[in-house]
Amino acid sequence: MKLHKEGRFILAGFFLVFLIISVVIYAYVPAYYSYILILPFWILYCFIVWFFRNPDRFGESSPYDVIAPVDGKVVVVEEVEEKEFIKGKCIQLSIFMSPLNVHVNRYPVSGKVVYTKYHPGKYLVAFHPKSSELNERTTVVVETENKQNVLFRQIAGAVARRIVLYAQKDDDAKAGVEYGFIKFGSRLDIFLPLGTEILVKIGDKTKGGIQKIAELK
Repeated sequence: MKLHKEGRFILAGFFLVFLIISVVIYAYVPAYYSYILILPFWILYCFIVWFFRNPDRFGESSPYDVIAPVDGKVVVVEEVEEKEFIKGKCIQLSIFMSPLNVHVNRYPVSGKVVYTKYHPGKYLVAFHPKSSELNERTTVVVETENKQNVLFRQIAGAVARRIVLYAQKDDDAKAGVEYGFIKFGSRLDIFLPLGTEILVKIGDKTKGGIQKIAELK
């Protein structure tokens, strides 16, 4: 299993801590009971390893395709007013990631990165309606080949306290290629031009990097 680079220090740190705890428990607790006490720590460690998995995803897409940027569940599909960059009406499509989902964030469209910004903020639960505006988040805008702007946001949640953004202004974006990572449960919002054909509905599960979720005009 391929692991994400963002997990290296975390996994090494937890391994050392759990190893020390296990040695201390084994030294001071009778053998049978020590195994019972030690086991939950290593089950937790296996979960942390699983969280940082980074599966290879390769999918084909056209310049009009919008690809799922993350694994998760569609929680919002609605027309909204986007005030930061688009400054007008658009379609918001939001995907919630549980701690069990792959947390690699991928470009939903191909084109040129024309805007990036980090916003400090709160840590409301990621499915809260105001989390897109109030939580710690990043904003990235890609101008597609047919000159449409697609905005997307990484949003920290109540558990996720670390957003990693690799995208920089003037980067070339390719749909399905990694542009960031969020640690331990969160949400990703995509803001699409009006008239975009949405191919998913609320409650649908998405597969990041390979699933087509919308089609631009």
